[in-house]
Amino acid sequence: MNRGSVLSISAMMMLGLAALPNSAISQQWSLKDQLVGTWTLASWEHVLPNGSKVQSYGTNPKGIVVFDAKGRFFLMFARLDLPKIASNAQGTATSEEAKDLLAGSIAYFGTYGVNDADRVISLRLEASTFPNQLASDQSGTITSLTADELQYEMTALAGGKISIALKREALGCGRARDWNAIVPRAFSPHDL
Repeated sequence: MNRGSVLSISAMMMLGLAALPNSAISQQWSLKDQLVGTWTLASWEHVLPNGSKVQSYGTNPKGIVVFDAKGRFFLMFARLDLPKIASNAQGTATSEEAKDLLAGSIAYFGTYGVNDADRVISLRLEASTFPNQLASDQSGTITSLTADELQYEMTALAGGKISIALKREALGCGRARDWNAIVPRAFSPHDL
């Protein structure tokens, strides 16, 4: 087989892969593989058992979730308008300052696993700023997962449902990490 034939076959294979829909390519990856990376918080909402809605971290919350390939994760969410501690020392916050800080932020870390068939993510917490969470594993249902967005729902300890939406954090050149980046989406003769 000459070099021209090898290049032609390679080009046809690349065109064939590029023609596959994104969902066909992403189905080759487990949900856990698709979660790996850094995500920023887009929205967080708690629907209470009585139907009322609470946005504990505000209408424009800040937050980050990191899932690594070895099954570890870290999460931190906070309101933009958290009060500063007047004394400038954490250990001497007033009771009102401490209450506002606790109500407007959360951080925890541990290990995670994913059940692909049920689309369930399970979190085993090792530490949390809300220690009540440590009593049992947390789990949620992934309602949407694309290269750039993750949405899941969890049952709140106090009852009701928490809906979380995250956006994949862009890397270096501003391009989001994408499990399809390994497979070109389009082929150009200039790529040879």
